[in-house]
Amino acid sequence: MEAMQRREWFKKLASGVIGLGLVLVPLGAGIVFLLDPLRRGSQKRGFKRVASKEGLPLGVPRSFTVSGTRTDAWETAAEVPIGAIYLIRQPEEIQAFQVTCPHAGCFVDYDPANQRFLCPCHESSFNLDGSIKDPRSPAPRGLDRLEVKVQGSDVLVRYQEFRKGIREQIAGS
Repeated sequence: MEAMQRREWFKKLASGVIGLGLVLVPLGAGIVFLLDPLRRGSQKRGFKRVASKEGLPLGVPRSFTVSGTRTDAWETAAEVPIGAIYLIRQPEEIQAFQVTCPHAGCFVDYDPANQRFLCPCHESSFNLDGSIKDPRSPAPRGLDRLEVKVQGSDVLVRYQEFRKGIREQIAGS
């Protein structure tokens, strides 16, 4: 009789372990799937070719679309627009700035009549070097400057976005 109870106990234990395994395996796979974007982390973005040096006029800002790989949750799309920048060719260097205002993220326009950048949302204005033009500007800092590298005639930019509404230029949206 005692052997019979022991067998029943082992049967129940075995069926419990098998049942637990049948529940935990799909549950674990689901958790791994849901947390996958967090595990991958943010994608490091290198330099992107944006323009040709010869195509940039001296001292006049030009806007360009930046293309690259966009990873959005579980999808990855190659060579799609990921942002836009202004390039300004100076005699000694080429400067790149984000096209968005560091105040609230509105798109900044170039005003050729006054040689300045102007944010239409809250009227922040910026000099051609990206600094704040009007001290009463609501923008907490100048336009976000991006790293530029010239290889031969190609202009390469390390594109990134920065937090809006704060004085420090901190990467991340």
